[in-house]
Amino acid sequence: MSVVEIDSFADLKKMQNTRFGPGPWVTVTQEMINSFALATRDEQWIHTDPERAAKESPYGTTVAHGFLSLSMVSAMIGETVVLKSIKMGVNYGLNKVRFPSPVPVNSRVRLYCQPGQMEEKENGGLKLTWSCEVELENSDKPVCVCEIIALIFES
Repeated sequence: MSVVEIDSFADLKKMQNTRFGPGPWVTVTQEMINSFALATRDEQWIHTDPERAAKESPYGTTVAHGFLSLSMVSAMIGETVVLKSIKMGVNYGLNKVRFPSPVPVNSRVRLYCQPGQMEEKENGGLKLTWSCEVELENSDKPVCVCEIIALIFES
């Protein structure tokens, strides 16, 4: 794993459809899951009650929210690809999102991403669609597959 550094939007455009990654491993802890549950008001026992999950869950433990794995993608892109000239970026939207496999507590995930469609926007902005796959350690099935759209600006 190595971080890819890209100097400018012009250089990024030359790397369209290039697959980057894997990014660094991130351990998904119960504390992260509980914080996400509180923030989103989704405190279903499968996520927040380790004792009940051990007894009743088909996974034998608590699992992260699918939306938690999705919400980590933006930060994971930034840990995998560093665009040196970026001034700021905002989430613009999502396309195709799937959660093919659960994320058991204390497991590790990492990202593969690929810049796709790019559209020039006003004020030096670039609307960029990333194809992303979040991998679960020791699993053949990804935990999240999505297209995330960002609006980024160069300094």
